[in-house]
Amino acid sequence: MSVLLHIDSSPLGSASISRSLSAHYVEAWQKSNPEGKVITRDLNANPVPLIDANWIGSSYTPTDARSDEQKAVLALSNTLIGELREADEYIIGLPMHNFNIPSVLRLWIDQIARAGETFAYSSEGPVGLLKGKKATFIVASGGVYGPGSQMESFNFIEPYLRAAFGFIGVSDVRFHLAGGASAVAQGKVDREEFLKTHAANIQADFQVA
Repeated sequence: MSVLLHIDSSPLGSASISRSLSAHYVEAWQKSNPEGKVITRDLNANPVPLIDANWIGSSYTPTDARSDEQKAVLALSNTLIGELREADEYIIGLPMHNFNIPSVLRLWIDQIARAGETFAYSSEGPVGLLKGKKATFIVASGGVYGPGSQMESFNFIEPYLRAAFGFIGVSDVRFHLAGGASAVAQGKVDREEFLKTHAANIQADFQVA
């Protein structure tokens, strides 16, 4: 049975472009995988806490030497990593915040990037442990930051996420950039037409001969 992990990080609820498009992706995936399972995690409805010195100390304490308190500190991290391991594919919806990912998604990454769990140290350097996974990112932004655009150099989302996920072993990644969303908010572009255009690009992912 195929498993999809669906993560949303926009604070805008039903008004969110990235949430609407990630939902469209999930719907298309379910049609292609009628027997599949979807794991859903909303990083705004269920915020992830900051890591602190106690968390760091706990994560680097050998598993069999951890106290009950340390185990409790890492419980959420273990759950999040378990979701990543169970899923074959990830769909992550996010808005651009100040040229990068929203803070709630960064906190999630801090919780799942753990030595011995999602990456390991070797004589040749760090090795990602989440092999054979696929990640798709749907990025909504007010301006246009895609390839060839005037603001392309301000898009730190794609290189950061490629590096972060590649570090834990996920090198099969794809980005759908829904740029120009500010025109929708300003009423200059019809929301449904905007979504329809980007949904068609997403749908193309599932039209494989």
